[in-house]
Amino acid sequence: MITVGFFVSPGFQMLDLAGPAGAFEAASGNGGPSYRIHVLSADAGGVSNSLDMETVTASLDDAVLDTLVVIGGRIGPSISATTLSRLVEASARCRRVASVCTGAFTLAAAGLLDGRRATTHWRYAARLQREYPSIKVEADRIFCRDGNVWTSAGITAGIDLALALIEEDHGFDLAKGVAQHLVVYHRRHGGQSQFAASLDLAPKNDRIAAALGYARDHIAESLSVERLADAAGMSLRQFSRAFRAQTGTTPARVIERIRADLGRGRLEATAESVERIAEAVGFGDAENMRKAFIRIYGQPPQSIRRAIRS
Repeated sequence: MITVGFFVSPGFQMLDLAGPAGAFEAASGNGGPSYRIHVLSADAGGVSNSLDMETVTASLDDAVLDTLVVIGGRIGPSISATTLSRLVEASARCRRVASVCTGAFTLAAAGLLDGRRATTHWRYAARLQREYPSIKVEADRIFCRDGNVWTSAGITAGIDLALALIEEDHGFDLAKGVAQHLVVYHRRHGGQSQFAASLDLAPKNDRIAAALGYARDHIAESLSVERLADAAGMSLRQFSRAFRAQTGTTPARVIERIRADLGRGRLEATAESVERIAEAVGFGDAENMRKAFIRIYGQPPQSIRRAIRS
């Protein structure tokens, strides 16, 4: 029996809890390996989520856990220093500690991410890096593991995190079965980019938005950071800082995602060769496009095309 405790605070996101908890529940169905799930808070009692729905919780101090998962929600000084200290004590009694979405801010405030690699929701990655510079924030990742500490991106990425934990505990076959039960198309690996939300990003900074528009209009060409900064009418240093502040990642990562998204669209809608598509969207050759697709979508272009045709 593996005991998993989900720590929640007022204003927590419902799906951050329900998604991974549902994965552990599914892993225990049909006579499979059992997980015992507890919902915890600083003090036993009802805790309201972001929809003002109350969840009954047990006390963090009383829990005997294998895995502690801190759930995301509002970012702010709502968690006291005393509670953070109790989280540190609880984590020391666990085999592993994890966070979903902005739960990374709670782990960071408790000092549990100092010197570690971590991720969070793409919208808040730059803030996490700014407020906790000792952390190496990897904004592009679906989930990230550093030792016995795991962090995941936003919302549904908590399911990917739970599947990875289930795979660590009981192997690939069970994790795959859980994914099928949850009707998850495929389990995304930790290194896969948070591409879906990031490509829809509309920066508040008009100059950064203009640079991204310029990039899309010239996607087949070489797009250096210097060229993008010039398109934005900013110095290289100003542009690099503003871009990361607005997107939580680097220009190179965003350009790669734009190219991949455009390439996938052509892959799905046309009969063009992979080589021709790679050239048209600026990857240069099919091998560069293949590597980017694996990073971003978890599979090469040929596999995506075969799935569409079948």
